Amino acid sequence: MRVLGVDPGLTRCGVGVVDGVAGRPLTMTGVGVVRTPADAELGHRLVAIEQGIEQWLDEYRPQFVAVERVFSQHNVRTVMGTAQASAVAMLCASRRGIPVALHTPSEVKAAVTGSGRADKAQVGAMVTRLLRLDAPPRPADAADALALAICHIWRAPAQNRLQQAVAAHRTLKGRTA
Repeated sequence: MRVLGVDPGLTRCGVGVVDGVAGRPLTMTGVGVVRTPADAELGHRLVAIEQGIEQWLDEYRPQFVAVERVFSQHNVRTVMGTAQASAVAMLCASRRGIPVALHTPSEVKAAVTGSGRADKAQVGAMVTRLLRLDAPPRPADAADALALAICHIWRAPAQNRLQQAVAAHRTLKGRTA
């Protein structure tokens, strides 16, 4: 399975591609950041993010895209920019028919470190270890994107089984009604 993880942000949008399956060693295929100037007009920044993500989709051809689920923050401007960048990533993937999964920051931290309250340094250290890298990817947005991809690879089999069970239950329920 090849997953493109996206850590959305207007100034720095982390992107990382991981190959692998649950229970086996994972491989980092690519990692980076799509950057936009903080003083640029919002529309131009969103177009730049779209173009950057499209390049990653063209180059790496992921089977899934995992995006950090936007959560409420104290700074409304920050959460709005994050939500807008997140929407661009989801749009790019959906336009190509690539399934998109959303994972909360605490889900990602728990999957990668074992604690949903881990800090950025702990996430970076575990990403480095899990992908057998020489050093943590920089900036932290890049490491977070890889953590999203890892989280999805590890959680996807269980989520798929759950979805199949729910669908089967609905089918059976429909037959008895």
